[in-house]
Amino acid sequence: MAGINNRVKSTNDLELKDRLVAINRVTKVTKGGRTFSFAAIVVVGNEDGIIGWGLGKASEVTTAISKGTEAAKKNLLRIPVYKGTIPHEQSAKFGGAEVLLKPASHGTGVKAGGAMRAVLESVGITDVLAKSKGSSNPHNLVKATIAALNEMRSPLMVARNRNISVEKVFKG
Repeated sequence: MAGINNRVKSTNDLELKDRLVAINRVTKVTKGGRTFSFAAIVVVGNEDGIIGWGLGKASEVTTAISKGTEAAKKNLLRIPVYKGTIPHEQSAKFGGAEVLLKPASHGTGVKAGGAMRAVLESVGITDVLAKSKGSSNPHNLVKATIAALNEMRSPLMVARNRNISVEKVFKG
């Protein structure tokens, strides 16, 4: 597992930007009628390799978003971004959502939709090809995308694991 030590220790010096991925109105039927509440999934990132996601639930939309943002700041991950794209192809699955991420050449842009786009832009990836297979549920898509990004290995990490220089990683 490559993503074991990717946790970010301190959030004090980071300038994180939050993005609302999805908001869902939830209804609870009680004896007195219907009670409405909101669930918001939020992604935060510094657009330089740090990402986190959170889920906030509250009776008001703004409170749900702020709770989601606070939850996202508590589980930040460091993702290797190599020249604005990802180091290698990676796929991951969470629930019914399956994602496939491929590196792209400079100038391609973020070819992804919806929830995946918010995650990839928040982490700072500018060129990537992404495909969502299976469920389009935003909660599961965010989790699958972050799982795929968390499995990424930087060239430096590969070189250390193989006990070779970084130049040999690209040659062989």
